[in-house]
Amino acid sequence: MQQQQQQMVKKDRRMFASSDDNAMMKQVMGTHSPDGRDVELEPILNVVEETLHRAIPANIDGVINGTHNGHIDALVGQETLAFSSFEDVDGIPDGLANVIHKISCELSCKCSGGADAHGSTMAILNILSSYSWEAKVVISLGAFAVNFGEFWLVAQLFATNPLAKSVALLKQLPNIIEHYKSIKPRFDAINDLIKAMLDVTKCIIAFKNLPYQYLQDDTPPKSTALSHIPTAVYWTIKSMVACVSQLTSLLGMNFEYISATSEAWELSSLAHKVHNIHEHLKELLHLCKQNIEEKQHDEYFLMLMRIFEVSHLDNLKILKALFCGKDDIHPLLDGSSKTRVNVDVLRRKTVLLLISDLDISHEEILVLTQIFKDSRIQPDLHYEVVWVPVVDNLMAWNDSHQHKLEQLQSMMTWHMLHHPTLLEPAVIKYIKQVWHFEKKPILVSLDPQGRVASPNALHMVWIWRNDAYPFTSMKEDALWKEETWTLELLVDSIDRYILHWIAEEKYICLYGGDNLEWIRSFTKIASDIAATVEIPLQMVYVGKSGTKERIRKISTTISEEKLSHTWPDPTFVWYFWTRLESMLYSKIHHQHGNSFENDPIMKEVMTMMSFDGSDRGWALICKGSREMGRANAELAETSLMEYENWEGDVQEYGFVPAWKAYLAKLHKPQHCNRLILPGISGGIPEVVVCSECGRTMEKFFMFRCCTD
Repeated sequence: MQQQQQQMVKKDRRMFASSDDNAMMKQVMGTHSPDGRDVELEPILNVVEETLHRAIPANIDGVINGTHNGHIDALVGQETLAFSSFEDVDGIPDGLANVIHKISCELSCKCSGGADAHGSTMAILNILSSYSWEAKVVISLGAFAVNFGEFWLVAQLFATNPLAKSVALLKQLPNIIEHYKSIKPRFDAINDLIKAMLDVTKCIIAFKNLPYQYLQDDTPPKSTALSHIPTAVYWTIKSMVACVSQLTSLLGMNFEYISATSEAWELSSLAHKVHNIHEHLKELLHLCKQNIEEKQHDEYFLMLMRIFEVSHLDNLKILKALFCGKDDIHPLLDGSSKTRVNVDVLRRKTVLLLISDLDISHEEILVLTQIFKDSRIQPDLHYEVVWVPVVDNLMAWNDSHQHKLEQLQSMMTWHMLHHPTLLEPAVIKYIKQVWHFEKKPILVSLDPQGRVASPNALHMVWIWRNDAYPFTSMKEDALWKEETWTLELLVDSIDRYILHWIAEEKYICLYGGDNLEWIRSFTKIASDIAATVEIPLQMVYVGKSGTKERIRKISTTISEEKLSHTWPDPTFVWYFWTRLESMLYSKIHHQHGNSFENDPIMKEVMTMMSFDGSDRGWALICKGSREMGRANAELAETSLMEYENWEGDVQEYGFVPAWKAYLAKLHKPQHCNRLILPGISGGIPEVVVCSECGRTMEKFFMFRCCTD
């Protein structure tokens, strides 16, 4: 912002040093002696703008044929529309009407008398000496609108109104209308200049209306703009003088004279100058608004900080601060009825804010939908979910984004923010800075009073589903205290068959990876050993994280070749690995000073994730729920190939304990384990030890783009 302002100052010097005569501007400033009177300018400007808009003909044929200026709203039967713009205008105050009349006379008399434009401009400024700069330009524009409006009023009515026709003949307007096409460049130049004058005037009014509490007059960039407004006012009034002078010069002139284009060039040059002044003021106004918006956003952000620190009777004040900053009384969309609703529907309920961008995966929505659906049939679960889509660059919003938003909304059965534009920038800042949202979705849990019960309950929801209700950090702690490393924890309800096999004390082998040759080799050896030992072995392929299409093809091949069971829905594979990631992050945030080495669940989770990070595969074999062994691809295959070496131990200790003991003998100190942790702000531990040898692992940064 500061660099932009410095660049604007340099631009000021170049622009105004070349355009301003210091002596002339001293004269201009010498006319300025405001008495502090306050004039309501917007209503006057509205009338002026309407007058100029209706005066300029859309096409000259409408004037010649008596169908007015070609504007649809000027047709018979549309009079109400023509007056609708003036409903808020009670009339111009008597004193001000007199000043407008006086300046109108100054414009028409001085211009027709051949006075120089600077002298006429200074005379007008002297008449308006007691008014503010913005009042000077609006009042002058009102006077100009009277002259310009009278000219075209007579021109538009002379074909149908006898009085207008008489006046037009006296002014020799029919001759001008007849040769309009040849003098059109001059009228076009006048119209362009009028547009530039209006733009500058609106810009000057906009500076006046900037909220003073956020940006004082002596604070850049407002101070820079205010120092140039006198110059802008001078050139705008001078442009009015030039326009009236051109209109006056047309009256009573013969066709040969009025077809000259030098005057049009002069007006175009003036329009170019006024346009440049407008562009410069517009840039300064943009900087001022940016400055003000930043302060308003900071103010809103501090309000959010305070409101979350205070206790409330219910959650409405919190929810309104988050979602009703744009004064939209129905900011939410009901997922089931797809109708707009108020935040009151969430009053005194546990609310889970699902915060994501538009890249939230379909798998996340599908699994959450099932969890949410299950909660609806349990009367003791009183919670609601609200999707909060966060989009950084709303300026780039297009039809593709809108289509994606609507597609995601159609998949959701819970409440959601109707549109990302309803989020105040300060709310987005709060979500990112306080709740640490970056790219991956988070689920902020608010209790019925609006307090943050968990800054990210998504991990406990993935792990325990509705058993995690009411989704507080204390509940998460309590759930971990009850857990041990079992196959039920690892698989949960993803595969009901596995739960049945556990109950039947069958041998179960989970294996993963994306090396199809290893999969073929391992499944054959495992099946052969199971047949030899005569144990009921059920094998299930659980894939690999982050490679959906490749895993789908491998699963299809496994099924076709009847190598083992597979999960037919890719969402199951995604959920399996997502739950493991969630266990890791949940454990990280709930260690309470305990080391990872002393946490068996954490050690097993990190082992599984390091298996997933390898280039080949892995296998886990268990009997029932707790008797469990696991190994990477190489050790799993080698140990089974060398079954005769530990066959005797199977008879004495059982298959899984004997296999685990032999794996320990095969273990070599040389190994290379990789643990890939998907980034979540504040969730990556500083120190991670190898699950195999206990040494501290080296940390690397990895950036991945995976479209699979």
